[in-house]
Amino acid sequence: MGSNNKQTTPLPTDLHPIVKERSNQLIQQAAKRGIVLVITDGFRSAADQDRLYEKGRTSEGNIVTYAKGGESYHNFGLAIDFALKTSAGDVIWDMNYDGNKNGVADWTEVVKMAKSLGFQWGGDWAKFKDYPHLEMDFGLTIADLQNGERPPNSSLTADGEQ
Repeated sequence: MGSNNKQTTPLPTDLHPIVKERSNQLIQQAAKRGIVLVITDGFRSAADQDRLYEKGRTSEGNIVTYAKGGESYHNFGLAIDFALKTSAGDVIWDMNYDGNKNGVADWTEVVKMAKSLGFQWGGDWAKFKDYPHLEMDFGLTIADLQNGERPPNSSLTADGEQ
């Protein structure tokens, strides 16, 4: 018998606690390397997602997403977008910028740190590459999330430490 008791799981209204915690760790790790990281986007409502989807379609600008409202990990609090801040205070998306002058692009350093914290990077996607995008799907697909499944709520171990 199929289970018909599909309860309506409320949609998140903020970043998932683990994603928020790891985002903060990423900012701190980057800062230790002389990289100022800016989170340009985190949780996004379905309505916000739909507005973004319209870009390059029915509103001005270039296409920036192929996900409609409810089809993005941002809508479930499981994704962030980032940019870099220069010493002059400009927010940039320059993947070759080496602000800390160590011979490695800051973007590359951030992606490497993010992956070590458990993020997946949109720049690794086969089709539409989303270079500022980092997500944690916890093994759940968008369909799983749309069906009410949610990831666990804490990354802390029993002793409260990572």
